[in-house]
Amino acid sequence: MPNDYSLQELMAIVLARDLKDGEVLRVGVAMPVVEAAVRLAHLRHGPNMELIFLGARMNVAHLYSLPMPAFGWDRRVVRWAESYSDTGHRFERLKDWHNHVFFIGGVQVDPYGNTNLIGVGPDYHQLRFRGPGSVGTPTLSTHVGRYYIVLNSHTPRIFVERCDYISSYGWGTGGADARRRVGLPGGGPKYCVTPLCVMDFADDTKRLRLHSLHAGVSEAEVRAQTGFALQTSTPIATTEPPSAEELHTLRTRVDPTGFLRR
Repeated sequence: MPNDYSLQELMAIVLARDLKDGEVLRVGVAMPVVEAAVRLAHLRHGPNMELIFLGARMNVAHLYSLPMPAFGWDRRVVRWAESYSDTGHRFERLKDWHNHVFFIGGVQVDPYGNTNLIGVGPDYHQLRFRGPGSVGTPTLSTHVGRYYIVLNSHTPRIFVERCDYISSYGWGTGGADARRRVGLPGGGPKYCVTPLCVMDFADDTKRLRLHSLHAGVSEAEVRAQTGFALQTSTPIATTEPPSAEELHTLRTRVDPTGFLRR
């Protein structure tokens, strides 16, 4: 296995492995790790995937390479698409969204995967830190078959016991029926991927659980950087590192300029 990969490359590959051919993958703005992940999955094992970047629905498996980042930051990228439709941003046919996958970040995440993109501070009018806002995340995270929480850092400031505001409802206050109790149709968050580890949600409690540690990271380090008690899977695995083939595709066809290695 190669050992010269970056954490962002690892995160992209972890996400790509979990995506399935035929799914509709919805990517928001300024998420280069996610952008790389869906493009990598599309090229390696998902020729029938539909990629939706900020409302641009396209298929780009025929292309050798594209600049990184492209889709989320520059809508002119449609000139490279084999096909394109400007309907991906509309919330059409919501009842059929079981096959859709979404990705979100957060300035705060609580033990049950509820996330906050609004801001930090008790007074909404005078926030200590203002986030980008929820935009379409409440609707998307409610209806898609599943979504992933993807974070660029892992600190107690982000992982908090209680979010100041909730922009996307994960598993509420916990329990296997947490979303069904409040009438939410979608599948909820599956994984939370950070530069330290991969976390999932325990089946019975739906509380964040340490699933795998990235190479060189200890359980004690993750716990010290998390502002609440984590459950653990048994045993705790080491995140599978990238294969030579995965890195080759990522670096030659998805990210030839090395954006994820900067």
